[in-house]
Amino acid sequence: MIRYCASPAGRIAWSATGSGPPLLFDPGWVTHLTGHLDLFDYSAFLARLTGRWTVIRYDKPGCGLSDRDGVDLSFDSQVAAAMAVADAAGAARFAMYGASQGGQIAAAIAARHPDRIQALALYGTCADGADLAPPEVRESIVALVRAHWGIGSKLLTGIFMTDPSAADAEDFGRLGREGATAQVAADMLATYYSTSVRDLLPQITAPTTVLHREQDSATRFKLGREVAALIPGAALVPLPGTGHLFYYGDWQPGADALVSFLQGTGGPQPRLTPRELEVARLVCQGMTDQAIASTLTIAPRTAAAHVENIRRKLAIRSRAQIAAWMTEHDPRTAAR
Repeated sequence: MIRYCASPAGRIAWSATGSGPPLLFDPGWVTHLTGHLDLFDYSAFLARLTGRWTVIRYDKPGCGLSDRDGVDLSFDSQVAAAMAVADAAGAARFAMYGASQGGQIAAAIAARHPDRIQALALYGTCADGADLAPPEVRESIVALVRAHWGIGSKLLTGIFMTDPSAADAEDFGRLGREGATAQVAADMLATYYSTSVRDLLPQITAPTTVLHREQDSATRFKLGREVAALIPGAALVPLPGTGHLFYYGDWQPGADALVSFLQGTGGPQPRLTPRELEVARLVCQGMTDQAIASTLTIAPRTAAAHVENIRRKLAIRSRAQIAAWMTEHDPRTAAR
């Protein structure tokens, strides 16, 4: 369901999916609430979150389903729009995930509204947009996007994604062109390039994790390292991969790290049903699905389904991780 709220930058489209504590989600730069769901592994990434949190997504001013004409695209206006969405969703206190340009917005909210932020997760972002590229390169990219959105989107696809297939490159470019006009896309990019949150980062008091791919093709790893160093107590989590988009390529490690961090900062702990606990204890004994089925007198496919549900609930992927989780959280397993 798409909803709307008023903001200094016009009406903002937003949606809330899942159940649990609120998580305000900013994927960065040009957005499209419905279009993003069909792009690469975006929906799969969200699915890792919506079982435990109410994920609040929104279209930035001038983008997607939000008001498109005559909107204020300044950094402060984008921050105000995000806060308007949180207010409309009734999120008095919330966790926030900000990726790329959205990381700067999330950081500013955490610094300016410390009473509102329970936990902060930043991905692939920088303290100062001017550090992303030399001045002449930044100016050329913005000018190209403004003059020819088609060619500009192809250029940015090459920056954000390493060796994409022709189909993937076309899909990403199409999402950008559908999400914003050339003028809006260029203005938002120029805003990112000219914005620094370096002075705000030391003011952040919320528990913070900084996720960054070690070979990020658009935002060098050292820029993420600087962000983590400037935020008191922040943890830096290096991720494998080369692309910039958190939902493209090897996206699972980033999702794993995000879920682990949020759960460790007061997020909801997963609960297994009595039958799932039985299955998990048998997994700890090294049993296969067939052996579990025989022990519990159930069909092998039912045993396999239970194991898959346990993996999904715990946000893990291996039987060894199930055993490790049970040892930590189940008294009967730990007592062995």
